[in-house]
Amino acid sequence: MNNESHSHNEPNPRTPDTPVDAGSQALSEALRSSFAIVKFVMAALVIAFLASGFFQVGPQEKAMILRFGKLVGEGPRALLGSGLHWSFPYPIDEYVKVPITEIQQVRSTVGWYATTDVQEAANAEPPAGPSLNPATDGYAVTADYNIVHTRAILRYRIEDPGRYVFGFTNAALMVQNALNEALISTAAKFKIDDIITRDVAGFKDAVTKTVADIIEQRNLGIVVDYCEVRSIAPRQLTAAFDNVLKAEVNRRTMLSDAQRVANQILSKARADSQSITNAAESERAQHVNEMASLASNFEKLLPEYQKNPQLFIQKSLNETLTRALTNAEKWVLPTAQNGKKTELRLLLNREPPKPQAAPQP
Repeated sequence: MNNESHSHNEPNPRTPDTPVDAGSQALSEALRSSFAIVKFVMAALVIAFLASGFFQVGPQEKAMILRFGKLVGEGPRALLGSGLHWSFPYPIDEYVKVPITEIQQVRSTVGWYATTDVQEAANAEPPAGPSLNPATDGYAVTADYNIVHTRAILRYRIEDPGRYVFGFTNAALMVQNALNEALISTAAKFKIDDIITRDVAGFKDAVTKTVADIIEQRNLGIVVDYCEVRSIAPRQLTAAFDNVLKAEVNRRTMLSDAQRVANQILSKARADSQSITNAAESERAQHVNEMASLASNFEKLLPEYQKNPQLFIQKSLNETLTRALTNAEKWVLPTAQNGKKTELRLLLNREPPKPQAAPQP
């Protein structure tokens, strides 16, 4: 019993190491080298994968990063400026570049007849039919219930890239719809003569303002840079509108000639009026000066007259007669009716007659 227990408790003798042959050792070393190469390649691939996340944003661009389809950041922080940036490579992240200073352009799709850019450039537009075809010919109705062909080209810049890119499925289409709406609604407020000839600039400015207001109301994230508008009369009525235009030109020419003649007459009348006014003013000033001089002389002589009126009168009479007789060179006297000569007697310094005494009764 004790011998059995002793035999069970005694440890087994150590098994000697199995010798490894040369083939197994070579395979082991080959696998170890392959694993090292695989690790190096995987590390290089990871580095290349991460390095592919670098991207460059131009000076006139903004960039936005989408992580699993969701915009990274909010508001201005979501916009990346010019320079080198990094994001997780696709499919984790995706970046979108938006030109912020580049001018975008859309063209209206209503209000114009069916044609193409190639036909217009080659001056080979399809001829006008006998009547307007609403199925192919676009048009706008004016304020005086006429029909006009009109179209517009809108140039704009992106101000809010986040709103423009992610706010709408197709922002360019939204801008085009705003332009179409502005063109049709503005044409309904203008008469056809104003749209075509009389107020072309005013109509263009009104379209520009209307489309800018619509874009602001709908918050499309853009700024209107320029709007070009072209309008023509229906091609079926070209001859009639040409005649109206000629009549308008003749009317303006006649009005211009009449205005020129009126300006000449008014200019001459103003000159004559100014000349007469100047002459009258000069004569008035002369009379005023003469009256002032006479008044001054009268004021000087008045005290002498008041001292001795009789002496003053006699003195003035003598001075006057002396001056008159001195300057007189010839005396002409009329002949009497009986043919005799007329006798002239001058009584100078004659004393006044003395009063006679009353006769005695």
